[in-house]
Amino acid sequence: MAKSLLASVLFLLCSSDVAAFSLSASSESPTDAVGNRRSFLSTSIATVVGGASILSQAQPSYAATAKEIITTPTGIKYAVTKEPTAKKPVAPLKGDIVAIDYTGYLANGQIFDATHAEGKNSPLLFKVGDGAVIPGLDDIVSRMVVGQKVQAIVPPSLAYGDKGVCIEDGECLIKPGATLVYDVLLKKSSIPPP
Repeated sequence: MAKSLLASVLFLLCSSDVAAFSLSASSESPTDAVGNRRSFLSTSIATVVGGASILSQAQPSYAATAKEIITTPTGIKYAVTKEPTAKKPVAPLKGDIVAIDYTGYLANGQIFDATHAEGKNSPLLFKVGDGAVIPGLDDIVSRMVVGQKVQAIVPPSLAYGDKGVCIEDGECLIKPGATLVYDVLLKKSSIPPP
């Protein structure tokens, strides 16, 4: 709001009659110059006060459009970023085979894996509840419906824990104790064959 007020004042100063501050020699009498300054100052002050009162009025609430953050009993925080378009969306059950598109981020925003990365262009397929993916990803997918997209913050205990994803020389793609962020789109869910 301070920037808006400052911009309003600068606009007024630039668009008002600035002759009152003119230092050039003119044929004005000293009383005319004082009158111009008074006129300029009173007009400017009245306009700034009026502008400030308009700016101080209640602004529309942008929080109403913010996504709801849901915390699961396991500690994952997530928000639905895209609702499903199907009239009766299907939710996967334990043992169902699902297809997801995902992007995995470190806490600093660096992408560490994605289904649409270079050289990849297919969804990840896995059986829900089978331990094929990290527990946090399994948990969040089991709470979704087909066509829904979520962004989830997965705590280390449901990701790679104290081990991280490191190679023998100690270099780590995902450091031990790292919190991960996933964008997940549940594309399909189906019952496994008998």
